Amino acid sequence: MKFASTALGAIAFALSVAAVPAHAEDYPRTAEGAAKFVADAEKDLFDFSIGNNQANWINYTYITEDTDALAAASNGELTEKQVKYAVEAAKFAKVPGLDADVSRKLGILRQSIVLPAPNTPGAAAQLSAITTRLSSAYGKGKGTLDGKPINGSDIEAEMGNLQHTPAEFAEMWTSWHDNVGKPMKPDYVQMVGIANQGAKELGYADVGAMWRSGYDMSPEQFSAETQRLWEEVKPLYLALHTYVRRKLNEKYGDAVQPRTGAIRADLLGNMWAQEWGNVYPLVAPKGAGDLGYDIGDLLKAQQKTPLDMVKAGEGFYSSLGFDPLPGTFWTRSMITKPADREVICHASAWDVDNKDDIRIKMCTKVNSEDFVTIHHELGHNYYQRAYNKQPYLYLNGANDGFHEAIGDFIALSITPQYLVQIGLLDKGRVPSADKDIGLLLRQAMDKVAFLPFGLMIDRYRWGIFDGSIQAADYNKAWTKMRLDYQGITPPSARGDDGFDAGAKYHIPGNTPYTRYFLARILQFQFYQAACKQAGWKGPLHRCSFYGNRKVGENLNAMLAMGQSKPWPEALKAFTGSAQMSAKPMLDYFAPLKRWLDAQNAGEKSGW
Repeated sequence: MKFASTALGAIAFALSVAAVPAHAEDYPRTAEGAAKFVADAEKDLFDFSIGNNQANWINYTYITEDTDALAAASNGELTEKQVKYAVEAAKFAKVPGLDADVSRKLGILRQSIVLPAPNTPGAAAQLSAITTRLSSAYGKGKGTLDGKPINGSDIEAEMGNLQHTPAEFAEMWTSWHDNVGKPMKPDYVQMVGIANQGAKELGYADVGAMWRSGYDMSPEQFSAETQRLWEEVKPLYLALHTYVRRKLNEKYGDAVQPRTGAIRADLLGNMWAQEWGNVYPLVAPKGAGDLGYDIGDLLKAQQKTPLDMVKAGEGFYSSLGFDPLPGTFWTRSMITKPADREVICHASAWDVDNKDDIRIKMCTKVNSEDFVTIHHELGHNYYQRAYNKQPYLYLNGANDGFHEAIGDFIALSITPQYLVQIGLLDKGRVPSADKDIGLLLRQAMDKVAFLPFGLMIDRYRWGIFDGSIQAADYNKAWTKMRLDYQGITPPSARGDDGFDAGAKYHIPGNTPYTRYFLARILQFQFYQAACKQAGWKGPLHRCSFYGNRKVGENLNAMLAMGQSKPWPEALKAFTGSAQMSAKPMLDYFAPLKRWLDAQNAGEKSGW
């Protein structure tokens, strides 16, 4: 499917599949035979993927029983063929004398499956039907507010509305998790069993082990690498958690939010407590907390529309020297929610024809969050276009964290100065240096708060796939992991028969999630590198490289590599380092960390 990994926006297992050429037995088990097999596979993959992309686009932007059926049929056929590709590719893995490029492509064929069906009659169709039902159920899901139904896009917005009472937050949180997640559990349990059988046929212990095999290192090394990065940033998260908990206690009192222990999940301004920026007004530091502007207010004051917001995002990339978006982007994207039908609102970026039919799918609202999201999603699109001359199997990010990090590091450059440059903020309203703690805290409420959530989503699913989390314990394990990693607790009692994890899009959508954790780390590495290339001399968090063609040229060189080289080579090409590091993120937030430590004096850290 080759649309952006994030927000991915479509059934994840259809990512890189298509019609299968002749069986491997029809090719000699030689280096030449392997090369011919790969070449034929790539041609068929390229051609077949386009119709599948179109079927999924229609399903995601026009949910009906008919589009569900069409998408399920298409994805079922593709999944079955995808498994055959992986099995056939594995037969060439130990052929002597393989060209390095052919060997890499064989590995991608084998490892790119997200949910493999076993090679038994009907299994692929069954798996496709289940995953389509899960995805559709999420798209049509509703919670309640004051006892009245409210759809997913609107309930997300209301969770960030600080005018609501704790009881209303609890109602929205509980109803969404009960109505959306719980009914999915039987399908999800069945899906796990089918996909694990498929993974074992490919030589993996389970689906989770297979997911961890796609990072140019062993699954064990990858687990250790992500844990190393988490340990680097954990002290910063703990400092933020301690400070925010105290502020919520001051706002709501001991009966709602105790001064010590975990934070109540529904009080953090987000349905999943994954980003806390919506409650910034409650925690903003006196004197430094008032930034003097809100991007959403600035947009509304100038009567900007969602289309204007996307144009602004395009303008950033154009300032770096990237070509304008194609005309079809504007005629084929879904920028706002249609009033006449059900759609999946979760923001995503698509590359439909593997060339230049790039699109975004959003239910855009005129607010600060969606302004940032647009810059992020367009990052996927510009990445897709940069590598569109690569062979089909390399039409992807260096690793999936790269795809997420590109738009995120561009969004870091949405500084006050950038807003002045694009005419959104008056120069006289740029916050002075004494507001820096407020600026950094506002960023940390999203960037830092997200880190443990970004890590645990997959660790939870790895446990389900390897059997260490049994179906009877799905909810118990989820609640415990959210406490262990995030230090949060649900606002209502959770039954063992529930499936709260299903109320998060990426679970029923079967999108691997560690990419978002990696993106939070990588974006600061990219950002620091871009600022150095731009010759920035001031505090890192105030850097904007808007308009710097040198940065754009260097960035495009990395993006154009796609997945053709191991990710450390791509990382080094832009940053000068082949190892992921959390140090740039810690450098960015160093002034905030010192301030938080001072604010937290005498407070009990952790939970």
